[in-house]
Amino acid sequence: MELTDLASAPLATGAWQPGDPPGRRQFAELYVDRPLALEAGGTLGPVTVAFETWGTPSPTGDNAVLVAHALTGDSHVAGAAESGHPTPGWWDPLIGPGRPLDTNRWWVVCPNVLGGCQGTTGPASVGPDGRRYGPHFPTITVRDQVEVEAALADHLGIGVWAAVIGGSMGGMRVLEWAVGQPERLARAVVLACGAAASAEQIALCAVQAEAIRADPGWCGGDYYDRPAGEGPHRGLGLARRIGHVSYRSEGELAARFGRLPQGDEEPLGGGRYAVESYLDHHAAKLIGRFDANSYLVLSRAMDHHDVGRGRGGLAAALGGVTADTTVIGIDSDRLYPLRLQAELVALLAARPPLQVVHSSVGHDGFLLEMAQIGPVIRAALAR
Repeated sequence: MELTDLASAPLATGAWQPGDPPGRRQFAELYVDRPLALEAGGTLGPVTVAFETWGTPSPTGDNAVLVAHALTGDSHVAGAAESGHPTPGWWDPLIGPGRPLDTNRWWVVCPNVLGGCQGTTGPASVGPDGRRYGPHFPTITVRDQVEVEAALADHLGIGVWAAVIGGSMGGMRVLEWAVGQPERLARAVVLACGAAASAEQIALCAVQAEAIRADPGWCGGDYYDRPAGEGPHRGLGLARRIGHVSYRSEGELAARFGRLPQGDEEPLGGGRYAVESYLDHHAAKLIGRFDANSYLVLSRAMDHHDVGRGRGGLAAALGGVTADTTVIGIDSDRLYPLRLQAELVALLAARPPLQVVHSSVGHDGFLLEMAQIGPVIRAALAR
């Protein structure tokens, strides 16, 4: 089945647009008077940040917790699917009264990342010249994303985060907070990432990027005026399929799907295997809620991830971390294997124990293994 058959004439971009239902989003306008100076050169401004909050700030402002989302996540970390939010919160079991991120105690803040497509300035946004940035959106890094999160903290009156927590690309931002803004966080919880992007991770991103750029509907990145059904859907869907295989484990795919056909389809007669249908499903979901240019921009920012760059190397950078740091890895993760988290704990001055989540699902365990991750987060916040 063609990827384009899986969605009914999707729009050229799945980005949230002004005028769409805002849902729980709040918005901050940053860098209005002075643009953000980017690590790779150039500037960007003004910058709109979409964010959501849960709980109530304390009178002394000491209970704010920043949650950082992964590549295709967004600010809707908790709550039901509703107008403006087509999917439930991606960490919903962890946030709320009595939960590990107890909103009776903590004020939880989750922004959509710089370069994203769910309300924060990114390639699908309209720039100061009245045109969408598209392929002209500047090169950004994880450090730039953290600078914007720091500006949001200033806007919200948060001097010091009680904790910064995130997995995968979100974990990269946690590390950048801990290394680059040490005076602004008390605790760091890092899940399923490493101190720097590996060669294999960069290679996987390169293949996904080429899948998007090879789609005739990409139009060099200027596809926003294309009619419904004529955007870079196949390329983005292929990128998602490639990525999703790396997010799960071989054992889980074997146990769930094996060589089973999809329903009544006959693979020898041109039908699909069940695992192919599974990948088609995730591709179709993504093209309805994400933007191809954002996928490229954020993936490239992940390629550039290296907390030791310009800081004397990884050992020097991580050796200076002062936040109470918890590192969590997943034993079946083949995209960010446990050796990367072991490297982190070995280089941190405090040498915290590595918290290992036992899971069959692979990298996506940081989104799925709530029964194991929740207690670790609760314990980290209790210290």
